[in-house]
Amino acid sequence: MTGEMPSLVLSHFLLTGAVLFALGLIGFVTRRNLIIMFLCTELMFQGVVVTLVAFAFYHGNLEGQSFVIFVLTIAAAEAALALALVVLLFRRRRTLDAAAWADLRG
Repeated sequence: MTGEMPSLVLSHFLLTGAVLFALGLIGFVTRRNLIIMFLCTELMFQGVVVTLVAFAFYHGNLEGQSFVIFVLTIAAAEAALALALVVLLFRRRRTLDAAAWADLRG
């Protein structure tokens, strides 16, 4: 018995990208831990990346995929800066709760 795998269409990839982005947005808005907020931001980036690659594949050009390389490079730089900032903030007040940093004073 051989079952054929149904072909994936563009809407499957767009739905996957939208779900990833929505989960990241919900997590970013509802959570107060800085690390969780950072990870949710990265999840939103990955949702955009899935969408860009899907459009590039289905339109038959490499422009979307080359743009993904730039997005991932920026995400990696953002990850390094955000991690350094989180470590610095934790050393100052010994908490990663975003509410503790609502009143930033110089």
